[in-house]
Amino acid sequence: MLKKIFGLGVVTAMAVATLIGCKSGSNRLESEADSLAYVIGLNVGHSLMRMDSTLNVDAVCMAIKDVYEQRAKMTMSDARDYYLGQKVYFVYEKAMAYEEQFLADLTKRDRSFVRTRDGVTYKIEKLGDQDVQSLSSRDTVRIAYSVRDHAGVVIREADTLRCSYRDLLDGLRDVVRIAGNGGRFEAWLPSKTAYGSAGDAELGIAPNQLLNYRVEVLDIKYRHRR
Repeated sequence: MLKKIFGLGVVTAMAVATLIGCKSGSNRLESEADSLAYVIGLNVGHSLMRMDSTLNVDAVCMAIKDVYEQRAKMTMSDARDYYLGQKVYFVYEKAMAYEEQFLADLTKRDRSFVRTRDGVTYKIEKLGDQDVQSLSSRDTVRIAYSVRDHAGVVIREADTLRCSYRDLLDGLRDVVRIAGNGGRFEAWLPSKTAYGSAGDAELGIAPNQLLNYRVEVLDIKYRHRR
């Protein structure tokens, strides 16, 4: 919606003769030029209504009037920065709402899934050795895994991956500990517990992407075993 509104600048400027007077209650059109401006204004108005019926028309009129009177409250650079910031915000909010609804529906369909405070939603398919409560950041784990998007398309998989416990994604660490050595689980990771709003282009993970991990904990090596 914001992109469409931002792109209306040229068309809206053509209707300035009508919009500058948009606070006026008069229905009289003094000339053919006014009539033409009114027709263009009607088109702009209907387009804006289709995009956002809650749009503040007075603010639109103010912006156009300020441009013509050379006293705009924002430069075009400021406007672009604001637009891009709002675009990122709305995309993020939409992604978070989708994730929340998707995971809520998932736990209703399959009550074996458990949700953590961070929103990670998992189920243990095979419980392994539970003597892993003391896992530290210096310990290492070897896992087999696949990661999919919400539609089930495989993004990445590996038969074996060795890494330090601290290098696991935030959303995976607790579930690995809960599953234990030799355990197997499925986990849905909200983007905030995975790759966030940046994503990872090298791995093929989009920004704000909800991820489905299927993991088997093959081995845990302790740096210092008590």
